[in-house]
Amino acid sequence: MAVAGTVAEAFVQDWHDWHRRHKTVRADRHGFLAVTGLHWLTSGPRRVPGAPGEWSTGAEGVVVTLGAGEELVVAGSPRRERYVFGVIPERGGINAGWGDAVIEVAKRGGHDIVRPRHPDHPLRVEYAGTPVFAPDPRWVIEGRYVPFDQPRPTTVGAAVEGLEHVYHAPGRIEFELNGQALSLTAFDGYAPGSLTVLFTDATSGVTTYTDNRVLTLDAPGSDGRVVLDFNRAVNLPCAYTDFATCPLPPAENRLPVAIEAGEKIPYERG
Repeated sequence: MAVAGTVAEAFVQDWHDWHRRHKTVRADRHGFLAVTGLHWLTSGPRRVPGAPGEWSTGAEGVVVTLGAGEELVVAGSPRRERYVFGVIPERGGINAGWGDAVIEVAKRGGHDIVRPRHPDHPLRVEYAGTPVFAPDPRWVIEGRYVPFDQPRPTTVGAAVEGLEHVYHAPGRIEFELNGQALSLTAFDGYAPGSLTVLFTDATSGVTTYTDNRVLTLDAPGSDGRVVLDFNRAVNLPCAYTDFATCPLPPAENRLPVAIEAGEKIPYERG
């Protein structure tokens, strides 16, 4: 019993350490909680609140024309007058410094955008953490990764109405929960070989955020084995701010069961 208790305590402590690190990254001084606006660029130059200069997009890509005394720092170098960021790839982005702020220039859903990030934004300054379900080992589930013959282009909606994202899904994850066979379409993760799954479930809009949650998985084993630790299901930025363009889960990732694990509806949306 003592050994079992020690293992359980270690599991809970490991989860708390992980979630503490995750919250620290979320509250980074230039993270998503610092975003003060989402601005869609057009061919007509215009000023963007919270950023210097006049911004536009066209054949050259994103261009900013800075006025007298205005300056951005890009890749460590000061930029004045007219600066061409160039054509930014889908889901790509460039961060430019402006005083203690960062001006994010990016492309989402085929559109060029500018998002100023100010560390004194109230959403970041007043961030008090995120409510969660208590970590529970029963939500650590073994599954099997089934690769597709070829990655499948998968179009999903976005937190911004009318916007779409296209991801290439390398495969799906099959698992059982309470005797029910389930599966999730997986996308590539940030770390080589890792996977991410976007999903909703029966708790969505009740105790967890309505639109989506995301779970990151380590690379599958040589036998396809994967571990889904739903205790580590977290919210995407759109759960906190309307200035995010987060993808929605594909239709097949709307689970018909209640995943009472991971992060809940943020206090900011409560």
